[in-house]
Amino acid sequence: MNIIVCIKQVPDTSEVRIDPATNNLVRDGVKSIVNPFDMYAIEEAVRLKEKFGGKVIVLTMGPPQADVSLREAISLGCDEAVLVSDRAFAGSDTLATSYTLSKAIEKIKDYDVIICGKQAIDGDTAQVGPGIAAMLDIPQITYVRKIEEIKDGNITAERATEEGYEVVQTRLPCLMTVVKEINNPRLPSLKGKIKAKNALIQVWKAVDIGAEENRIGLKGSPTWVLKIFTPPPKPKGKIFEGEGQHVVDQLVDSLKGLLH
Repeated sequence: MNIIVCIKQVPDTSEVRIDPATNNLVRDGVKSIVNPFDMYAIEEAVRLKEKFGGKVIVLTMGPPQADVSLREAISLGCDEAVLVSDRAFAGSDTLATSYTLSKAIEKIKDYDVIICGKQAIDGDTAQVGPGIAAMLDIPQITYVRKIEEIKDGNITAERATEEGYEVVQTRLPCLMTVVKEINNPRLPSLKGKIKAKNALIQVWKAVDIGAEENRIGLKGSPTWVLKIFTPPPKPKGKIFEGEGQHVVDQLVDSLKGLLH
C-alpha cells in the first residue's frame, strides 16, 4: 500500500505577527513546527505501512526551510519526502494550495490513500484536505477517528460527528483527514533520526508539477486578507437584581437606551 501524507509547517507561537503591507504571516525569527494535527496523519500512515507494506511519501508546500518538517516526518517512519516550493506559490489561499498539492500528487501518481490532519492551527479552515480530494476527483472521509478495515479495494472508517460517529465505507484510492483520537504519535528513533539527516528531499517548482500560472499563488486565489485586526474587548456584563417584573422592566429600559 502506497500512502501520501500532506503536512504543513506552522509557526510555533500564539504571538502571530502579520506584515501590514502584504497581510501575510511574518515567519522570520519565529520557530516553526509540523502542524500538530498532521502528526496524527504521519503516525497513521506509518501504521498502515507496517500492517500492509508499501511506502509513505510525505508532501508539503512551503518555503525552503520547510524541509526541516519533512525530515522530522522521515525520522518518524516516512520513506520519501517532496517539497513543493516556488515564489509563484506565495499568497496561496486554500483553493490555490489544494490545486498545487493535487498537481504534485498527480506527479507522484502511485498512491492508495492520502492522509491529512483535520486542519492547520494557523488557518483552522479544514478546507485543504477536502479540496485536494475534489481536485483529484477521489472519495474522501473527513474527521476519521478509526480505520476499521481495508480490504478488497475498499476502506471502512469511523468519522467523528457532533452527535457521535458514523461508519463510512468507500473505494480506494481515497483521501482521509484524521482527528487526534485516531492514535498516539510515536517519538523518532535514533535510526530514524540518522535516516532523516541523510535523506534526499525532492524539491519541485511550479513548472515541475505542470501547475497553471493563473491557478497558483495570488493569481489563483479568489480570497484575500484585506485587513487584520484584534477584536475589541467584550464590554463588562450587567446584572439586574430584584423581583421578576422589576428585573424585566430594568432590562427593557436598558435595551431601549441602546436603541437611542
